[in-house]
Amino acid sequence: MQNKRKILFFGAIATTSLVLIGIVSLFMIDEIKGGPVGDGQNKLDLVIEAGEPSSVVVRNLAQSGMIKSSVYFNYLLKFTRSENKIKQGVYEINDGLSSRKILDVIVGGRVKMTSFTIPEGYNNRQIGDILTNKKLTKSREEFLAVAQSAAILSKYKIPAKTTEGYLFPETYSVPTNYPVERIMEMMIKRFLKKVATIPESKNISPEDLHAKVVLASIVEREAVKKEERPLMAGVFLTRIEKKINLESCATIQYLFDKPKKRLFETDLKIESPYNTYINGGWPPGPISNPGLPALIAAFKPNKTDKLFFLLKPDGSHYFSSTFSEHLEAKKKYIDVLYQ
Repeated sequence: MQNKRKILFFGAIATTSLVLIGIVSLFMIDEIKGGPVGDGQNKLDLVIEAGEPSSVVVRNLAQSGMIKSSVYFNYLLKFTRSENKIKQGVYEINDGLSSRKILDVIVGGRVKMTSFTIPEGYNNRQIGDILTNKKLTKSREEFLAVAQSAAILSKYKIPAKTTEGYLFPETYSVPTNYPVERIMEMMIKRFLKKVATIPESKNISPEDLHAKVVLASIVEREAVKKEERPLMAGVFLTRIEKKINLESCATIQYLFDKPKKRLFETDLKIESPYNTYINGGWPPGPISNPGLPALIAAFKPNKTDKLFFLLKPDGSHYFSSTFSEHLEAKKKYIDVLYQ
């Protein structure tokens, strides 16, 4: 019996030793065959298409000098049962990553991200240019076509022909090669979330919300100082109530691909439904994508008898109740600059 126990004891030791030797050998092989190729200076944007075989992925990694051994990487795939778990996308790989870390990245779907910032008051044309420069859309035209998508407009109950005004200005991060439609929906969802923080927006109809967005889009482009926005919104509403044309320079600027430094009399006579100098009421739609302060101003405008305002050199506005007062202010703050 004792001999049998001794045999079992030494057998267990031998087995354990073999296991330990195997583990040590595995780590040594992992270090030799699966360790980093370099110091991370060489980088690769690894593009993995949907349904692409793992063999193609391994070949691309090997040819780009990102892994030491394609044989070892294939072994890793089989050992971890990851051959069918690789996710499509664009991945930022560098030669300072081990084979195991690269595998973790492409199996975990940790795709390369692209960030972009939309300033308050940018219109859809300008947003299209930003996304084009970031290579998130092929062209401004492609982005504007998506902005007119009937499916998106219907899904988010936007009573207009475009998403202009509903793309919230903020900094976003999206995976490289992210569909333009999903980028647009992300911005619309952010807009709706921000609007929901305004108590007065509760249970508002799509049509009434649209009217607020139109007002906010004009205020956004006219105002320089945030504290003036509620009063500016009040001025536009008072003009509408009194059936006075809005005469907003911002609606004229919307007609140009790039805003002008100064508008001239000829600009104010351009035939367009967006020209609020020659057309009464509101323009047919928003002229920009307003930020939260402008949206709040549209929902909570200051009631006022002021009918005019003009931009002073310090960035603030002078508000007046009569045209004669407005002309005097113009002589004082504007005309002297062009004499």
